[in-house]
Amino acid sequence: MREGAAERHDRLLNLVRERGTVRVSDLADRLGVATVTARRDVEALASRGLLERAHGSVSWPAERGPAGTPVGGGPVIGMLAPAAAYYFAEVIRGAHEAAARLGARLILRVTDYRPEDDAAHAAGLLAAGAQGLLLAPSWTAPDHPERYGEWIARLPGEKVLVEREGVPGGPLEGLDRVVSDHAHGVLLAVRHLVRLGHGTPMLVARSDSPTAQAVRAGFTRALAVLGLGLAGTEPLITTVSGDRDPAPFERSALALRDAVRAGRASSVLVHNDEDAIRLVRRLAELGVRVPEDLALITYDDEVAALADTPLSAVAPPKRDVGRSAAELLVERLSGPRYPGGDGRPPRRHVALLPALRVRESCGRPGADDADRLTAV
Repeated sequence: MREGAAERHDRLLNLVRERGTVRVSDLADRLGVATVTARRDVEALASRGLLERAHGSVSWPAERGPAGTPVGGGPVIGMLAPAAAYYFAEVIRGAHEAAARLGARLILRVTDYRPEDDAAHAAGLLAAGAQGLLLAPSWTAPDHPERYGEWIARLPGEKVLVEREGVPGGPLEGLDRVVSDHAHGVLLAVRHLVRLGHGTPMLVARSDSPTAQAVRAGFTRALAVLGLGLAGTEPLITTVSGDRDPAPFERSALALRDAVRAGRASSVLVHNDEDAIRLVRRLAELGVRVPEDLALITYDDEVAALADTPLSAVAPPKRDVGRSAAELLVERLSGPRYPGGDGRPPRRHVALLPALRVRESCGRPGADDADRLTAV
C-alpha cells in the first residue's frame, strides 16, 4: 500500500523529535522521498506550528516538549546492561517489547562487565536524550554494590534497577527495582530433588555475578527451610568457568565425583547452564553418569534443553523482568499523578518468581510434577 501524506508526516515528526534538529536533505533520505517532497512536507508542518525551519534544516519547537521523545507521547528510556548475550539478551528483549508497545523508544548501552565504566555509559545515555534509565550495573563481586552504587543515587531523573539490589539501608534502597526471586528458584530445585528421594543436594556455583551470589545465598536458605542436614560434607563447591580457568573447574568436577562415589551426594544444583553442560561431560569421563548416578538441575535455562541429556533447569523470568522494568519506568515518566505528597505512587520492589522446568537429567518425573512445582 502506498504511504499517504499523513503517515509520512508522522514519520517526519518522529525523526525530528528524536534528533532535535535535522537537515531537510537528510530527512528526504530517511523518508525515501525526493528533497522537494520533504521540503514541501516541512513547510506544511511548520505552517501549523509543529516544526521550526532555519537555513535548510528543521528543529523541534521547545514549546512542544523536549526533543528525544517520539511523537506518540512516549518517552525515550535508556538501558544500561552488562552484556547483550546469554542471560541479559532476554531481559533486553522484554524491555524493548514493552517500550515499543507503550510508544517509548529504548536506547541501549552495554558495559561488558566493567563496573568502573558504568557511570560514563549512564551519562552517555542521558546525553543521547534518555529521560529515564533502566540500570543493570556491571557488578560481579559482593562489595560492588557498595563500591559502585553511589553514582546511581546521584543520577537525575527516574531510574529502575534491573536484576540488581543495593546494599540494605544504603542509598539505592529507595529506588524502584525489578528482580527475579532467585531464592525461590533455588528452593524449587532443592525441594524437587528431595521429593525424588535424594538427601541433601550439593551446589556447584560461581561467585562472580549477582545471580551467582543470590543462588548461593538461596541455597543456604533452602537447606534451612527444608531442614536438611549436611550429610557429613560441605554441600557448596565453588567453581569458575572452565574456559576462564580450567584448574578450579577440574577441582570442582573431581570433588563432585568423590562425593558421589563416597555416597555423600546423589543430586546437585549447578549454576549456570554452560558450566553444567561441561560438568556433565567431564563427569562422564570420570565415570559418573547423569542421571543414573547423579540427578542434576541447572540454574538459568538458557541452553539447558540443548545438552546431550536435556537438563532440568530453574528458569528466571528474564523477559518478564525486562518488560516489567520498562513498564514501571514509563509509568514513572508519563503515568498518572495522585493527590497528596509529591503526587507519585509509592516506590516498588518487584520480585518475579522463577519456574522449574523438569527434563531428563533428574531421571523422572513427568510433566505433571513439573507443573505442580512451577506453581509453588
